[in-house]
Amino acid sequence: MAIDQRTFLYLDPGSGGSTKELGPLEHLGGWRMHVAHSVEEAREAIEGQGLRIGVVNLEPGAVDAVSDTIGELSRSARFVQWIGLVPSPEAAFSSSTFARVIAEHFFDYHTLPIDGQRFAVSLGHAVGMSRAVERAADQKWAAAGEEEMVGTSPLMLELFRTLRKVAGSDAPAFIFGESGTGKELAARAIHERSSRRQGPFVAVDCGAIPATLIQSELFGYEKGAFTGASHRKIGRIEAAAGGTVFLDEIGDLPLELQANLLRFLQESTIQRVGGTEQIPVEVRVIAATHKDLDEAVRQGTFRQDLLFRLCVLRVATPPLRDRVEDVEVLAKYFFEQFARDSGRPLTGFTSQALDAMRAYEWPGNVRELINRVRRAIVMCEGKMITPRDLDLGSVLVRGSRTISLDDARSQAERQTIEMALRTASFNMSRAAKTLGVSRVTLYRLMEKHRIAHSVTSASS
Repeated sequence: MAIDQRTFLYLDPGSGGSTKELGPLEHLGGWRMHVAHSVEEAREAIEGQGLRIGVVNLEPGAVDAVSDTIGELSRSARFVQWIGLVPSPEAAFSSSTFARVIAEHFFDYHTLPIDGQRFAVSLGHAVGMSRAVERAADQKWAAAGEEEMVGTSPLMLELFRTLRKVAGSDAPAFIFGESGTGKELAARAIHERSSRRQGPFVAVDCGAIPATLIQSELFGYEKGAFTGASHRKIGRIEAAAGGTVFLDEIGDLPLELQANLLRFLQESTIQRVGGTEQIPVEVRVIAATHKDLDEAVRQGTFRQDLLFRLCVLRVATPPLRDRVEDVEVLAKYFFEQFARDSGRPLTGFTSQALDAMRAYEWPGNVRELINRVRRAIVMCEGKMITPRDLDLGSVLVRGSRTISLDDARSQAERQTIEMALRTASFNMSRAAKTLGVSRVTLYRLMEKHRIAHSVTSASS
């Protein structure tokens, strides 16, 4: 049976444990205390009885051991708020070790002997904070349900709404976004929420397949079609029948093959290499690229009629630098994934590491963040990941520099234009109307800030 929510855990690793410094329980405003004498007992009480608050002594000479204990418990009890007891005010501020441990692990601390009334108020605040953290985590995991596309920023919430709308249609969709922004995850989220969810999802990286092989990879081939074709092979598009085919980096598709793809989109039939039969294939096509296809059309390297066929529904995946509020959520999400399998007693990120990640511009977007977190878990020598572990040691210095008023205006202007373009799904007329300028002026401003016409690809 769960302990009443007005019960807190007192962790006393000693043999018997004196709790007299807490004062008579009747002075704690109706709070009751559950004593645990080991990490195992504490974990059982937290997990099995729903405790949300932990209290522990921070005695001189045992601070590091307590830090390790709290760190170990925090990995399986993320919502528990810890309150520390220190022997004196001087101990809390004169010792760098005390200050570090309190800052990294504790919601609040009290000096002994405690003030019962103040302590009871602190317990109540800790319960409220525990519930707030749990609710925030629920929202994060709900967002992660979009095929693990994690984020709670306005841009990501808008993207999730767009993905659900696109999933309700069977029309071709096109996903624009910089490398590392999760275009394939967006495509999978659309598939998993569509009426085709029971069918296959086949992803094809058009930029990774040699030009000499991509036609046979997409459309398949018949036995004897060329030297080495000893048997019939089903192509990727045919293999996705009844489901979704995702054509990633379609901007790299050779021009001569674009006509074949256009014919398939128009007629829903394919012809295998070396064959003469027109084979009907019922499949939804989702394409993606990080390139400016409008510019590719102007240069003659991408067919405009194919672009029109593919871009019935447009989805833009925002770069990480435009949703800074998601950086901490993402970093902690991936930390939990990778640290669990590392076997190392890591507890999270220092506040300096979080500041450095927020200040960094992430040119590689989420893919780069994942790589840095994985590297940091391996390279970290302490209990918590630092900016140095993330190879971001100099970011805070750069991020704190003073910028000129002209630079600030330029950054604000660029961000406003990018937001208008994304909101209008890169429709130039709608974006210009939103900004209150003409299309000519919008094009001029985009050239000024090096903003691509289909997707923001220039660096800030």
